[in-house]
Amino acid sequence: MVFIILLALFVGIPALELATFIKVGAQVGVFNTIAFTFLTAIIGVGLVRHQGFQALTELRQAADEGRPPVLEIVSGALLLLAGVLLFIPGFITDAIGFVLLIPPLRKALAAWIVARLASRVQAQAHVCTDPSGATIIEAEVVEIEDEPERIGHEDSPWRKK
Repeated sequence: MVFIILLALFVGIPALELATFIKVGAQVGVFNTIAFTFLTAIIGVGLVRHQGFQALTELRQAADEGRPPVLEIVSGALLLLAGVLLFIPGFITDAIGFVLLIPPLRKALAAWIVARLASRVQAQAHVCTDPSGATIIEAEVVEIEDEPERIGHEDSPWRKK
């Protein structure tokens, strides 16, 4: 399965991009095709930069409110992906990149990703202090399977008994 995904990413998408370049170039000319590619990269970088500052503001706001900024981090990662896609020459990658720049769609996709990951993992944390008074946080994240094993290590010196 991973091989098929990698094959699609590294062979399929460039092949589709090349075919799209040929079709567009035949319709509007080589110069216009190249100019359009540079134009989308310049516009994309500007939009990503602007939305990146907005994403940092939202991240800071979530931290100030004392809530974990999980959605903001995933949305920021999608924004970074949009920037990479817009920087790569191609019409298909530009289209995907511009779709990721639409804030409601990006945030909905981020929420879906977070919900999907949250349904597949279980986290458990233990907080205690060591003899010197330092706070120790021991955490473990386990992927949920059909029959999950017991979470945590019985021999951990930080486990409360």
